[in-house]
Amino acid sequence: MRKAISGICLSMVAIAGCSSDKTGAASAAGQPATASSADAAQLRAALMPAPAGMRISYGPELGAFGSLKSTQQGLAAVREAKLERPECAGAAQLDAAKPDVAKAPAAVIAYAAERGSITQAVVRLPSASFPAPLPEQCTSYSADVGGSKVSYKTRALPMPTKGDQSRAYLTTAAGGDKNAQIGSVMIRRGTVVMSMLVVGKQVKPSGLYELAGLADQNLARVPK
Repeated sequence: MRKAISGICLSMVAIAGCSSDKTGAASAAGQPATASSADAAQLRAALMPAPAGMRISYGPELGAFGSLKSTQQGLAAVREAKLERPECAGAAQLDAAKPDVAKAPAAVIAYAAERGSITQAVVRLPSASFPAPLPEQCTSYSADVGGSKVSYKTRALPMPTKGDQSRAYLTTAAGGDKNAQIGSVMIRRGTVVMSMLVVGKQVKPSGLYELAGLADQNLARVPK
């Protein structure tokens, strides 16, 4: 299932956590000039505490979104994969290839347990913007991930609205005889956007909504 999970991560978003089980826990990174100490403190405070039964596997990492080690690893993974639909890499997610997003202050953390992993990123954008919905052509496609063919099927979830804008998806990845699922949530409050990925053998929408509610409670404490 590891190849399928890796494929999900790189095909949906280039942020931390997809390789967190390999890198191990990391301490907070120093903030570059584009991320003030005040920004870093506020965004770090917006991250969820470790869910019951899970441990921190990466982070918290703080700094400009595009300069984070976790973001760079995700972008490298996207470049190495061969997607049937290249335009679907990062669709409906924060695009670290855009200069304004890359320079935005951010905080990233990842949690892991035997049952799966959770990755969360909180980014303060220069304006109140939100990723566009997933294009229809990106709801079903395949990719070559490390020599294995992985197919992806994504559906939008009817999650109750959180913050000023929110969206949730559930993707099933199948590669070989293994399957994996990933739930993705995006929430915006003012100019701050929270992105969360929940990966496991099975991700239940009800559990995803509960995590989204907890994440939004923390996000509401960050000044807009």
